[in-house]
Order: sequence, then C-alpha cells, then structure tokens
Amino acid sequence: MEQRSRLGVLGGMGPKATSVFIDQIIESTVADRDQDHIDMVILNHASLPDRTHVILENSPEQFLREIEKDIRLLEYAEVSNIAIPCNTAHYYVNEMQGMTRIPIINMVEESIKVIHEAYGDGCKVGILATNGTLHSGIYSESALKHKLVPHLPSDAMQQQIMNMIYKDIKRGVQIDPQELEDIIHQLITEDGCQCIIIACTELSIVPLSEGTKQHCVDAMDVLVKRSIELSL
Repeated sequence: MEQRSRLGVLGGMGPKATSVFIDQIIESTVADRDQDHIDMVILNHASLPDRTHVILENSPEQFLREIEKDIRLLEYAEVSNIAIPCNTAHYYVNEMQGMTRIPIINMVEESIKVIHEAYGDGCKVGILATNGTLHSGIYSESALKHKLVPHLPSDAMQQQIMNMIYKDIKRGVQIDPQELEDIIHQLITEDGCQCIIIACTELSIVPLSEGTKQHCVDAMDVLVKRSIELSL
C-alpha cells in the first residue's frame, strides 16, 4: 500500500475556525474519490486557555503543558506535519517545536513569505489580528525580517476588530462582512497599506467580496495550501 503523509491538526482555538480550516482542506484538495483526500488526525482542544489572555498576562505554563499532551498524541498517531489554525498560538511556536521532531508548519512565516513574493521589499502591510497577536509582535517581526513595513490599526479600529472577534464571531453571532471590508478599505485608502494580512482565523470566517480579497492575504488560506502541499 502507498505510504501516505498524515497531517496533524492541533485545533480548537477556536472550534469554528478549526472546522473552517478542515473544510477548506477538503474543498481545496483535488480528489475524485475518498482515498484521494488527505489523512488527518484532528484534535479540537477547545478548553485550552485563551491565547490572548495567556500572552498579555505572560502566563503560558498551563497552555504549554496542555499543548505538550496534544503533541504527544499526534506523535503517537504518527503524523508527518502539524498545522495549528490559530495565529495567536504561534507566539509559542518555538517552544512547541522544541517539544517534538515533527515539523510544525509556521503559519506566520509562510504568510509573510507569500506577501513578500507578491509585493516585494518595502510593502506596507496592515495586520488584522487579536490584541495578543499584535502585542506578541510575531507578524511585525517576521515582516521586518523580510523587508516589509508592518502597520497596526489605530486603537479605536483595534477595539472594533476585537469586538468582532470576541463579542460576535466566537459567540456565534453573524456579523455583516461590510464592517470588516470597511476596515480593510480604510487601511488601504487612508493608511496607505498595499496589502492586508488576515491574521486571525476568526476573521478568516468572514466572507469578503472578490474586490476586497485582491488586497488581502489570509493566513488561514496560506496554511491550508501549505498543509496540502506537504501532505500530498
């Protein structure tokens, strides 16, 4: 029997974002039958501590203890790569990688590489993310390393983004996509951004118009594509 790579998905951060990630993997895989799809081992660990809280409080101990248990389960399942559909959790990607020899797909680095390939040096990149992701600096540091110019939303805009993520999407409240599109439009027309990175998997759930998508790179999409490439 042909040896297949098995993808490990460390999910639950949040559960809806994980389900969207899995759906996108399935929809984006060229397949004529069940057997053409990717083998996945999915851990939907919803009870993990909130990543933004962990970063802002500088208290990662419990989070990393629970993550290590999940990684051991994925090792036992003999996965070839691990995907984590949560941007904020990537603040601890080095600690997580230190727990295992199984490669963890670095959602942040892969996304920044895609932007650099498309736009080149000096591109001003607006970052839409949680407070935890912005505070961690993971996207800003990666952008600077790749000769891009990171741009963060104003305090008022960031509060609007956090409300969308925590008060609406995580609670299952349907939001008007126009609200997110207006933010993206403002970052481009008023703040001079050339590209916007959707750096929160909750925001990836929001359906954007094709016109708006042209200005965006969604880290979830990048993770989906890289997961498929490595698994086939």
